[in-house]
Amino acid sequence: MTIHWCGTGLSAIPGLRRLIKAGHDICVWNRSTDKAQAAVGDLTDNIKAFDFDTLSGEVSEGDLVVSMLPGDWHVPLAEMCINKGAHFVSSSYIAPEMRALHAKAVVRGICAVNEIGLDPGIDHLMAHHLVADYKASDAYSPDNDLSFISYCGGIPKTPNPFRYKFSWSPLGVLKALRSPSRSVRDFEELNVARPWDAISSYTAPLPEAETFEVYPNRDSIPFMEDYQFSPDWRVKQFVRGTLRLNGWTEAWADVFREIETLEGEAGEARLKEMSDQFWAENAYDEGEPDRVVLCVSLKAERDGKTVWHKTYVMDAWGDENGTAMARLVSIPVSLAIESVLNGEIEPGVSPAPNDPALVERYLGEVGKLAQHLAVVDHLA
Repeated sequence: MTIHWCGTGLSAIPGLRRLIKAGHDICVWNRSTDKAQAAVGDLTDNIKAFDFDTLSGEVSEGDLVVSMLPGDWHVPLAEMCINKGAHFVSSSYIAPEMRALHAKAVVRGICAVNEIGLDPGIDHLMAHHLVADYKASDAYSPDNDLSFISYCGGIPKTPNPFRYKFSWSPLGVLKALRSPSRSVRDFEELNVARPWDAISSYTAPLPEAETFEVYPNRDSIPFMEDYQFSPDWRVKQFVRGTLRLNGWTEAWADVFREIETLEGEAGEARLKEMSDQFWAENAYDEGEPDRVVLCVSLKAERDGKTVWHKTYVMDAWGDENGTAMARLVSIPVSLAIESVLNGEIEPGVSPAPNDPALVERYLGEVGKLAQHLAVVDHLA
């Protein structure tokens, strides 16, 4: 049984190195073998130039393919895996085309696990933990009003005038700013065309309270089912969003204004130009620490009074072993790989596991990756 790890970009290395050191049979695939060699060549010489047809020819039944490649590759690789009787793991969101492979994966007994990085990934685990904790509490009642928030952000450990630094191509960040979002606010669906139309303030319950700017991200509403919210629960607020340093909105005001005007091929060309400029001006310097803050909170109210309220809060930053972002994305991926190989995850297309034993184990490992991880009971 071979693990075919595809992609050795900035967010892939700690999890890959962990698996190699654990003695797994791994073949590393990357477009540039030189970059892969620089990343893990001290641990393995089983490194090959990534090519879909070549990889497909080497994948055997019972193998596992990991995609840390750009998103366009996930569905073709997963489909190839299912056809060959091999498993698949990625950290990315489940696209509709990926979800469409579920029935075939189940029939073949194949796991296609996605959304098991940082966000999505660790945030899912925290949500599963909090919902299970709430359901088991004396405060639980279907008549309670529930508020759920999940805010995650990669931010510079040392703030800069731009209030942000890029750990990979800024193009993805810029494109995300053009995406609409859907969430729940005051018991009603909230649709927002652009993130800057819904920026608010959030005080994270860190050891020293710190305030950030936050905004809703993507479509939050489908995650209510994944987090096992009952359809009859009274949901006052449900939002998965992005967290940024205070002052980010002001620092990026000109960027927002220009993005609004971009259209067609010329607009795409300008986005690429902006991306290149931001990478030149606001990329992390060698050895400069990044920072990741993640807060996932569930609150229950009855008759206007809070009866249950807990928040998972994580603060992590880069150190001599690498970036916080790389650790927090790739090591959960490596945990899911081991769970698949151990038969601990059901066949089919799935996000981060909600099995209580796996949630506790994974979060225990996450605790070793962050400088601060705690569950805050706001009523204690």
